[in-house]
Amino acid sequence: MRGTSHRGDGPRSKTELPAEDPLYPSSDGLPLAENDWQFRAILGAVDVLHRHFEGQPDIYVSGDLLIYYEEGNPAKSVAPDVFVVFGAPDHYRMTYRLWEEPKAPDFVLEVASRNTWKQDVGPKRALYAELGIQEYWMFDPRDEYFDPPLQGLTLHDGRYRSLPPRVEKGRRTFGSAVLGMDLWIEDGDLRFRDASTGEVLRTGFEHRAAHREEREARQRERAAREQEQAALLALEARVHDLEVRLREAESRDTS
Repeated sequence: MRGTSHRGDGPRSKTELPAEDPLYPSSDGLPLAENDWQFRAILGAVDVLHRHFEGQPDIYVSGDLLIYYEEGNPAKSVAPDVFVVFGAPDHYRMTYRLWEEPKAPDFVLEVASRNTWKQDVGPKRALYAELGIQEYWMFDPRDEYFDPPLQGLTLHDGRYRSLPPRVEKGRRTFGSAVLGMDLWIEDGDLRFRDASTGEVLRTGFEHRAAHREEREARQRERAAREQEQAALLALEARVHDLEVRLREAESRDTS
């Protein structure tokens, strides 16, 4: 449901959430996503960006959270699928009200679906430019509505201009100056890479898989050590038995 913040760090705990404001509700009654492709893309991007900027108190990452941009007029709202604000405190919010916050988002990502893609390329594009959002990205996980399915736009003199791609390993890769990252599509998934280090940011699934592999590797190492220890004990027992037999044989020869 619209109005759910996915950013879980910061000075404000879950129990300190402000009360719902009836004038600026935290839900617009719309679902988070229309299908699994859109759902996974939204949560995946929020998770990756959240992990990357974790621990930086002045970077706020969220998604599907209502942004109110005109005080006293609750109809003036939008809920980007994913957004990042540099210079806003990182804490829990019910909504994001521009007149109460330091600034508008710097980065917005919309993930296409059958009922949203026309808004993404039309009214939302115009609104985000008006709000001064520096980078606006659109991703079509099923490659049905956008051509190309990943597009990055940067604001220049109040208008969005397309970011030029470069070809890497046969794929179109775009650079985000705002995030300091490279973005591309790989096997239908949106991927992020730290442009300064070259590190490809892992998804939550990849983190869990890596942890599972590490745990299994530790288990295999422990089992191998136990086998080595058992083999050593068996060898020591064998040597001891041979020494006893040798002493017994020597005792018989001298008697």
